[in-house]
Amino acid sequence: MNCSEILIGSPAENLWAKIMLWLAKHRTFFCLFVGALFLPASNVVYADIYRYVDENGVIHFSNVPTNCRYRLYARESNLDYKAYFDRYDNIIKDASRKHGVDSSLVKAVIRAESDFDNYAVSKAGAQGLMQLMPETAKKLAVKDCFDPGENIHAGVRYLKLQLRNFRNDVPMALAAYNAGENAVRKYGRIPPYKETETFVARVLRYWDEFNAYKRTQP
Repeated sequence: MNCSEILIGSPAENLWAKIMLWLAKHRTFFCLFVGALFLPASNVVYADIYRYVDENGVIHFSNVPTNCRYRLYARESNLDYKAYFDRYDNIIKDASRKHGVDSSLVKAVIRAESDFDNYAVSKAGAQGLMQLMPETAKKLAVKDCFDPGENIHAGVRYLKLQLRNFRNDVPMALAAYNAGENAVRKYGRIPPYKETETFVARVLRYWDEFNAYKRTQP
């Protein structure tokens, strides 16, 4: 299998295990091409995701499609890493230190949730950088979901809660952040919801990219 290809298991298998298997191989891909991706003259990365389901019901994802059955699944916009690392950097670092969550993971969640738009509102009513639902924001005593400081600190607290709930299993915690703790416990794995599966895969990839970029910095 191509090292940039992700194989996510059949309905009977745990999706998160396959994502982590791909992620390990994907890191190798980044090591081979990190110089090209982070040339000083350009901090921009392009990465579309392609998908197909084979005859056994296995879902394949790849950013380098090697089969004619692949169809575009998610298109990625240009990414200026410097701009992303500068946005709300002090708030993110402070919240990450306070709650014991990796700052690159927080940034990955923010990118997947709102693309760093602090006024983002989803169709379901989630608000702000970390897309807090009104009831969650109320439980976390958030007064203004559009305030970057309040939103990030509350979102990181909620993410930390899910990491504790699932014993620091990052894919499971991310699924709970997106779909709710009860849904994850019901299935005993990442719930088979397209939105949640896409969210988890994106955050893991963004997390890897942010960490790869961090390693290139002095």
